[in-house]
Amino acid sequence: MGARPWRLMCCCCCFRESDRTGVDDVKLRPDSAGGEEVAEERYALPPFQEFTFQELRLATAGFAADNIISESGDKAPNVVYKGKIDAQRRIAVKRFHRNAWPDARQFLEEAKSVGQLRNKRLVNLLGCCCEADERLLVAEYMPNDTLAKHLFHWESQAMVWPMRLRVLLYLVDALDYCISMGRDLYHDLNAYRVVFDDDCNPRLSCFGLMKNSRDGKSYSTNLAFTPPEYMRTGRITPESVIYSFGTLLLDVLSGKHIPPSHALDLIRDRNFSMLIDSCLEGQISNEEGTELLRLSSRCLHYEPRERPNVRSLVLALVSLQKDVESPSYDLMDKPRGGAFNLQSIHLSPLAEACSRKDLTAIHEILESAGYKDDEGTANELSFQMWTNQMQTTIDSKKKGDSAFRQKDFSMAIDSYSQFIDVGTMNSPTIFARRCLSYLMNDKPQQALNDAVQALAIFPTWPTAFYLQAAALFSLGKEKEAREALKDGSAIETRSKGN
Repeated sequence: MGARPWRLMCCCCCFRESDRTGVDDVKLRPDSAGGEEVAEERYALPPFQEFTFQELRLATAGFAADNIISESGDKAPNVVYKGKIDAQRRIAVKRFHRNAWPDARQFLEEAKSVGQLRNKRLVNLLGCCCEADERLLVAEYMPNDTLAKHLFHWESQAMVWPMRLRVLLYLVDALDYCISMGRDLYHDLNAYRVVFDDDCNPRLSCFGLMKNSRDGKSYSTNLAFTPPEYMRTGRITPESVIYSFGTLLLDVLSGKHIPPSHALDLIRDRNFSMLIDSCLEGQISNEEGTELLRLSSRCLHYEPRERPNVRSLVLALVSLQKDVESPSYDLMDKPRGGAFNLQSIHLSPLAEACSRKDLTAIHEILESAGYKDDEGTANELSFQMWTNQMQTTIDSKKKGDSAFRQKDFSMAIDSYSQFIDVGTMNSPTIFARRCLSYLMNDKPQQALNDAVQALAIFPTWPTAFYLQAAALFSLGKEKEAREALKDGSAIETRSKGN
């Protein structure tokens, strides 16, 4: 910070009530491509849809533990899983515990309402599932962790000052959009609700826009961080959201989760050094730090009516932005679009062959591996092996294996299809072999479908991920293919470590 003393500078003009015209005149909205105007741009996404439970089970590989992103709640946690629709589009699936949302109609109406929102500053809600006592939300998948991770648990580099300012602006932009769409309440706003997309732009999670099930609670964090009026009445108001933004502003400024009462004491005592992250030394001026501390103290005012509104926060934060031409992925020192170099990860021979679409090499590896990975897969062979149906099933498998070995891939497809259609045994290897046979016959979409089925049977099978990658490469979906290779390699590495 240098040797200059901290002075609490007057910036009350930042907190005047602002009309719609004043905000619309603000043109600064840095985005991933650097500096373009996106505040009023509608975010193009498919319309909200209702998914079946089977679709989401398949998308998350049977709600596999390896796909868990986060868990919340003590006795009966709500779990968020990562998944893929059609093995291509990444999604996040929040599965509520069975005691939540007993009123199916209320859940569906609330989800549909939130699902109408579409904006680049939000993690948008893509759909939901409401079958029997299952309640699930489907949202966009954000691959670059939460704000809490980047502020409190960073490993190699603390978040730089221009990026922190951008986080705050994008967050109030998101809140401003929600208010304009009639959604002025946000439940439990905190650093875990802000996540980063492929280009490292911060987004506000749509989950906080949903009312919290039947217990009516809007805050699950430590009571020291809840708005005082919520402690008195148990109700959340638009002013309560501003209070929570004030606590998050302190998180961004300090790099710590400081209770508001303690922070206000430090501000009153002019002990500003305790409130500024030491990692920001040399990056932030006294004037900038002072203005944000004043802004946070106004947001944390005990009286709700004394807090600034969202539009005045937008104006104040726009004026503070720095390095607006740099895309977020540069400020975060991340590759654009979540890209990564395949050379940076260790690829097994099968993964390597799939990355090259070397179908001959894939065939040799699958033929050599045989059916060893089917061990433990549920089937009814021993019980039904003497029935005529089972004998026909076994004959179909034998014909398929013989055709596969002799590289008669059309015959292999027909024979394996007969085996699969009977449905007596679940064999991921059969789907893997038919997948390759489809690739050999230049049918990548059918191949991708089989790779997905193999993964549904065996959620932690690297081979299924690798074959997905080969099919996706053939479909021209290079980014998704690389992600599949990365996922499979991570699982294979973990299994060898165990």
